[in-house]
Amino acid sequence: MSRKKKHTELDYYGLYLLNYLKESHPDKANDMALVEERAQRAANVYDQSFREGYPAAGAQELAMKSLLEGLHFSKYDLLRDVLESEFEGELPGEEIPAFARKLLPLLENVFSIYELTDDFAQSPEHDLLYTELTGAVALYLEEYGI
Repeated sequence: MSRKKKHTELDYYGLYLLNYLKESHPDKANDMALVEERAQRAANVYDQSFREGYPAAGAQELAMKSLLEGLHFSKYDLLRDVLESEFEGELPGEEIPAFARKLLPLLENVFSIYELTDDFAQSPEHDLLYTELTGAVALYLEEYGI
């Protein structure tokens, strides 16, 4: 019974993170050790914050910050945005997620030039990366097609 209760406490954070990873970091979605470790950490942050006097909403905010730390910027989301915005007529919309997953490892050298922090999307380098990805995708499509 105690084991089941502990599992239930982690379900909210674990399921939230798993869903987030599937949507924004599909390359990490199968890493259950990551999900479990972060879910446990978030639950601990919530419990500790609540015991320290934070209201439930404040404790929840701190727990979510802990849960998603280092995951706010998504290479996959940016690549998907590039494909949707810049190659709208060339790629059927329903094929974009799978094509983005296919291209992501091939474009790692483009991403590696930048320091991809949680707030990277607000930096001037974000626009440069967007432009470089657009060019790299155009070259890929020209050479290999969809």
